[in-house]
Amino acid sequence: MIRFDNISKRYPGTQDALSQLSFHLHKGEMAFLTGHSGAGKSTFLKLIALLERPSRGQLFIDGQNLTRVPRRKIPYVRRQMGIIFQDHRLLFDRTVFDNVALPLIISGYARQDIERRVRASLDMVGLLGKETQFPITLSGGEQQRVGIARAIVHKPSLLLADEPTGNLDPALSWEIMGLFEQFNQVGVSVLIASHDLDMISRLPYRVLKLKQGHLVGDGYPRGTRP
Repeated sequence: MIRFDNISKRYPGTQDALSQLSFHLHKGEMAFLTGHSGAGKSTFLKLIALLERPSRGQLFIDGQNLTRVPRRKIPYVRRQMGIIFQDHRLLFDRTVFDNVALPLIISGYARQDIERRVRASLDMVGLLGKETQFPITLSGGEQQRVGIARAIVHKPSLLLADEPTGNLDPALSWEIMGLFEQFNQVGVSVLIASHDLDMISRLPYRVLKLKQGHLVGDGYPRGTRP
């Protein structure tokens, strides 16, 4: 699903944010990306989402070389991805329904399809019935669920999440993680950047560890099975 082949990324005037990374995330796999603040986790996800381009190396998604994708075709590549941010990035002047519907509207879906998909997505994250509310009236956990519903409304094959539980209490964090597991169980590939090592250590998923832009660990928590 995702393959990094000797990938490096250098921003102007800095050292490499990522250096010579090589790894392969298989289709249908769920994995965590960890590391200290500034280790390169966000850059790692931005390369996959084509928000940044690598300075060196080759990056593949489902066999497609993203380093060769022209700018005009980037939106089409992103349609197979769902992206979830720690700060939600919701439109606070739009309803929950409109926030979740946005990717479908941009892609030109028919109104009937939009209504069906939005309600199905909200149902999956436990927010059905809150379509007409505005995000500002929701709790932090509910806002994160709106962000997740928006990310999955177009049925992506890959979910990317950048610190999705960073602002949530432990109970809500486990609920959100349970949602990711549900998506993974139906075949969605999931890659989550997180610094919550306690939670990660209790889950049986692959862990990629970054340190100063280098991949220094790739394995499973002790006592868990692949």
